[in-house]
Amino acid sequence: MPEDIAGSEQMLANWNQDIQQRAARYQEMATRVQGMTISERSSDGSVELTIGSNGILQNLVINESAAGKRMSEVSGEIMKLLQRAQSRIPELLQEAMAETIGTQDETANVLFSEAKKNFPAPPAEESARTPYDRNEINFRVEDDAPPPARPTPPPPPRRRPPSDDDDFGGESVLS
Repeated sequence: MPEDIAGSEQMLANWNQDIQQRAARYQEMATRVQGMTISERSSDGSVELTIGSNGILQNLVINESAAGKRMSEVSGEIMKLLQRAQSRIPELLQEAMAETIGTQDETANVLFSEAKKNFPAPPAEESARTPYDRNEINFRVEDDAPPPARPTPPPPPRRRPPSDDDDFGGESVLS
């Protein structure tokens, strides 16, 4: 029996060591992921942003070159950049997993699947118009625009001239 106890103790020691090594690898992965940031910049350089590995905006810079743009364009560009940055999170997470805990780990696959669900690929880019342009209301006054035409009032109602051939012989109904 002492051999069985010694074998059990060795198995338990190996199991404990394996758990500690896995925990250290998970901690290393968590540390790497927490330190990751993702930055995106608009094609014209007017908007720049940085997000953390959790997808939360950490920094937003709107450069002076954006001053001539409509606010709907700027806000649309910010949202587009944010979605593009967030869609890169699963890729970075998978990279950190591959370097630390491996991609065959069941927990790693669940984390990766959740990240892909929470941060999907951005929608395909449309033309130069932002989604906000379709519903935009313009309150600006255009200098070159002609003044709106005043509506013509409707003509007053026509009154019938009094006639002698009514049923009352020209007298009041009440008399």
